[in-house]
Amino acid sequence: MKAILTTLVFLITLNSAAQTVITGTVVDSKGNSIMGANVYLDGTYDGASTNADGKFSFETSASGTQNLIVSMISYETYMQAGDVSYLKDLAIVLREAINQLNGVTLTAGSFKAGDNSKVSVLKPLDIVTTAGAAGDFIGALQTLPGTSNVSEDGRLFVRGGQAGETQVFIDGLRVFQPFNATANNIPTRGRFSPFLFKGITFSTGGYSAEYGQALSSVLLLNTTDEPDQEKTDISVLSVGGGLGRTMIWDNKSLSVNAQYINLAPYQWIVPNEQGARWNKPYQSFSGETVYRSKTDKGIFKFYTGFNQANLDVDQEDINFEDFVNFRLKNSNLYANTTYKHFFDKEWTVTTGASISYDRNDIGFEANDILTSETAGHLKLKVKKTFNSKLQLNMGVEHFITDYKDDFTTPYNFILASGFKDNLSAGFAEADIFFSNKFTMKLGLRAEHSSFLDDTNIAPRVSLAYKSSEKGQFSLAYGDFYQNPLTESLKFDQSLDFEKTAHYILNYQYLSDGKTFRAEAYYKDYDGLVKFDTQFPQFNSEFNNLGKGYATGIDIFWRDNKSIKNLDYWASYSYLDTERDFRNFPERATPNFAPAHSLSLVTKYWVGDWRSQIGLSYNHGSGRPYDNPNTPEFLAEKTKSFNSLNMNWAYLISQQKILFFSVSNITGFKNINGYQYADTPNINGIFERRAIRPTADAFFVIGFFWTISDDKTSNQLDNL
Repeated sequence: MKAILTTLVFLITLNSAAQTVITGTVVDSKGNSIMGANVYLDGTYDGASTNADGKFSFETSASGTQNLIVSMISYETYMQAGDVSYLKDLAIVLREAINQLNGVTLTAGSFKAGDNSKVSVLKPLDIVTTAGAAGDFIGALQTLPGTSNVSEDGRLFVRGGQAGETQVFIDGLRVFQPFNATANNIPTRGRFSPFLFKGITFSTGGYSAEYGQALSSVLLLNTTDEPDQEKTDISVLSVGGGLGRTMIWDNKSLSVNAQYINLAPYQWIVPNEQGARWNKPYQSFSGETVYRSKTDKGIFKFYTGFNQANLDVDQEDINFEDFVNFRLKNSNLYANTTYKHFFDKEWTVTTGASISYDRNDIGFEANDILTSETAGHLKLKVKKTFNSKLQLNMGVEHFITDYKDDFTTPYNFILASGFKDNLSAGFAEADIFFSNKFTMKLGLRAEHSSFLDDTNIAPRVSLAYKSSEKGQFSLAYGDFYQNPLTESLKFDQSLDFEKTAHYILNYQYLSDGKTFRAEAYYKDYDGLVKFDTQFPQFNSEFNNLGKGYATGIDIFWRDNKSIKNLDYWASYSYLDTERDFRNFPERATPNFAPAHSLSLVTKYWVGDWRSQIGLSYNHGSGRPYDNPNTPEFLAEKTKSFNSLNMNWAYLISQQKILFFSVSNITGFKNINGYQYADTPNINGIFERRAIRPTADAFFVIGFFWTISDDKTSNQLDNL
């Protein structure tokens, strides 16, 4: 009888526990009912889904303190701990989860190229198939708004800034000499081959606190993490050739490429060049290597590139009866290594180091100039994702620069100059996601230069608001500092940092195959370097009293869906800028800043011809120049710049391509500026000569052959 009573008591108790009912209502932050939310007790099978009114009710046999879980796609998971007897008539509010695919992203001042990047307006393929770019990053980026085409230079001039105001980074580490050395008024090219990089971020302003020492912009190149297959790339060009090989084993891979360029064949075909006689045409030999090793928790990369180049040219000069001889031999070596480790709980640590050596042996008539720069960059970065609403990125870095310059006259008089600098920096930046429609980036960067004996602190902030499913607005503000250029630092140790402040308003619309961007900006320059001689020299008087501004509007449109097989984009920039710097007697628009820039780029696939045909048109309004025969300073302008370019890639077979490219096919007689005589003639007039490209057009013919496992890959992405 006692056993029966005990059993009855147990059954009654068990039944009583099973009768605990958990109830409640689930709504969003606006009070709207959420249907289909999953509600359950953690570690049990007890639960239910909410109905059309957001209500739920279920029974449980659990007792004591339990964890109630409420989950729903697009919302953050809700958790509440408590005794089951109190889990009744609950009012639960779910917060919208931050969706990295559909949420708002920061776009002010930033163009990205990468197949996996949501805000990409260009892909890696675009960077190197643009007509007129000839496979150079910079040539393709000059079709984007915010850049100015200074054709006699070849580097990036961004929103009224000098070329030296843009810095280049590979895998987050600075490249101190990213461009090939060249002669005056002969454009340079970037040192890097395109196919080793998975993505590009080109910031025209308002960039992250992680990067510094750039008054105007940064160009970030990221090497490929893991190649998809082994392959060999062979190229034969009318001006040289190249060979590349990628090998993969286990979780490791190695990519190697080499290239030889010699312009002698081209200059033999096109001998009538303006203002230049080539004694030894430009030639270079270069190579790059990327080694990668991946583990479950990290990735190690080693990148190195070298370049050897030389030339010998006689150039016209208004101040000499005969041509002036210029000789150049350049040697450049760059290497960097990075390691990224993924820890538990969303911690990521990245370490890296780079070293660069650049040497120029220059002959100018009977004078010899030897310059050398040894530089290094050390970096440690930590990134932590706390939750879907907060990410923190912080780090420290150190830059070392040792620059030497020896000028030797025909009488063996040596003028030595140079400097050594150790620059230390720290940065911290938080990405705060308030919702899928509103996000903010707050950053702070601090730097100290031992050579300048000066410290700067630069705040930066960006905001983005998603105004519709396809459109969003972004705002950005930041202070940006940079050491004075080497041409001044090597003569003066009392200078301070130069500074700009950026203010940017951006609107971006992304639809299926269509991109529209409009951006307005204002840049305020302060502390610019001034000197009292024609060029910086040992007896110049230097100061940081220069000022200036740049303001304008950039517009970009791209469409690759409306017309079958046609991909095109158009960009327009308006620039209003003045500055008082260098040896300017007053504030004026510098000669590298045209008011209007326009680019049109098209790429069309003709299936019947097995061909991709590309056209591009570049236009720049007249650039200011100074006429010493008039009292006004930099008051006259050249005629506008125009260039129509074409390329044609014909697939002989899937992996063999015949390629032809020509720039300025209509032969526009562009004038980049004027050189005036140092002294007037007998009539009191300063005579001048036009500075023109050494040739009105340039063409390349090439054959490209890829050998790969899948037998389908080709080098269209290298053209």
